[in-house]
Amino acid sequence: MNIIFVVNCLSLSPSPPTFRPFLFCLPLSEATDQGVGGGGRRELKSVPFISYLSALQKSQLLSDDMVNGVEIRCQEKGSCPAGCHLRSGEQPSPIPVLLEVSRVVPLYSLVQDNVTKEAFKSATMSSYWCAGKGDVIDNWCRCDLSAFSKDGLPNCSPLRQPILRLAPYLEPSSTMVALEWKDVEPLIGCKVSDYIIQHKRVEDPSEAEVYTGEVLSLMDDLFSGLGSSCVVAGRRSGDHPHSVLYSVVFKCLEPDSLYKFTLYAVDSRGSHSESSFVSVRTSCPVVDDSRAEEIADKVYNLYNGYTSGKEQQMAYNTLMEIAPPLLYRVQHHYNSHYEKFGDFVWRSEDELGPRKANLILRRVEKISLYCRSLLRSTHIQSRTDTMAYVYCRSEEGRPPSNTWHGSLHDSRTIITYLPLLLSFERRN
Repeated sequence: MNIIFVVNCLSLSPSPPTFRPFLFCLPLSEATDQGVGGGGRRELKSVPFISYLSALQKSQLLSDDMVNGVEIRCQEKGSCPAGCHLRSGEQPSPIPVLLEVSRVVPLYSLVQDNVTKEAFKSATMSSYWCAGKGDVIDNWCRCDLSAFSKDGLPNCSPLRQPILRLAPYLEPSSTMVALEWKDVEPLIGCKVSDYIIQHKRVEDPSEAEVYTGEVLSLMDDLFSGLGSSCVVAGRRSGDHPHSVLYSVVFKCLEPDSLYKFTLYAVDSRGSHSESSFVSVRTSCPVVDDSRAEEIADKVYNLYNGYTSGKEQQMAYNTLMEIAPPLLYRVQHHYNSHYEKFGDFVWRSEDELGPRKANLILRRVEKISLYCRSLLRSTHIQSRTDTMAYVYCRSEEGRPPSNTWHGSLHDSRTIITYLPLLLSFERRN
């Protein structure tokens, strides 16, 4: 009678290793009788596999009889990755290595005793979901008494940090930025009740961050529809089961401006996660080049010849009412056509006076050097792009209290999805 073992082994030759299943049998004749406490019991001799094969080979040479008990069948199963290859100079291990797993099961399922299995299962679940500081109850963690923060909140299942990033489907324009992040709520543990996103325009990155900007709640402001129409939120399924991707589109930003966006999660107990942030500079503004040329001609006609007080005020009002990028383009066209009669700065100071001219010219100082170079281009063209997106809105408001004890995945939160089309301009 033979005992049959089936293992999947790694070829131990210096050449690139391959998966090779081995089937071998150990005959019971290898068992020995050992006396224990005056009695005898039958046990198997424990020998390394390589030594066993060597002994069989020697016994075959000394005997005319066939030695039964070993049968090896090899079948090519493909090559291992290059990282598995043995480095030169290393001695291969004589023990076969198990490489192929037919099925995946939790470790505690390998334990036969029911009491031990349940204890092992509880410890494994606690270690994985509750950081080993609590017990898994249904789909949440009951923290131990020692697993509380300084604020008195349980922290055996802390919130993970949501990673804010630019959405790959929309390149930032002069007025629009799209951001997205993956939901950080685990299947078991803390429950994310909301995400808070802040955005602010940064005038000088070196200044102290005193102004926090506008603060928006994903549920209370965006999904509820109570927030600004300049910000829309969306939600879609991720690449893996149970994964969710949230997105926010800011539509009314200032061109050529640096913005900082900050995001953190809030759980059902009021705890906050660590914040992540993204800094984005919107692209250069889109200007109406034909209108800029018309205004340049109008200003020249107002400056030309004798300028009355009415004409001076009209020129001043016209130049102060237009946006700084358009004003800079007007200056470019004026100098291109009429510089032989005096450049724009000199003519403005002469016709309007130094004080009014300075008020006008100071408005273009905040335009970046890069955008100034683009605004001095010979031709400026723009195009209108469109983007399809799904507008999300919650049909059921939250209870009138400062604390929300639910989850964004709560089935009671009904969210409707409305497909819309968004248009915006870009420079060519």
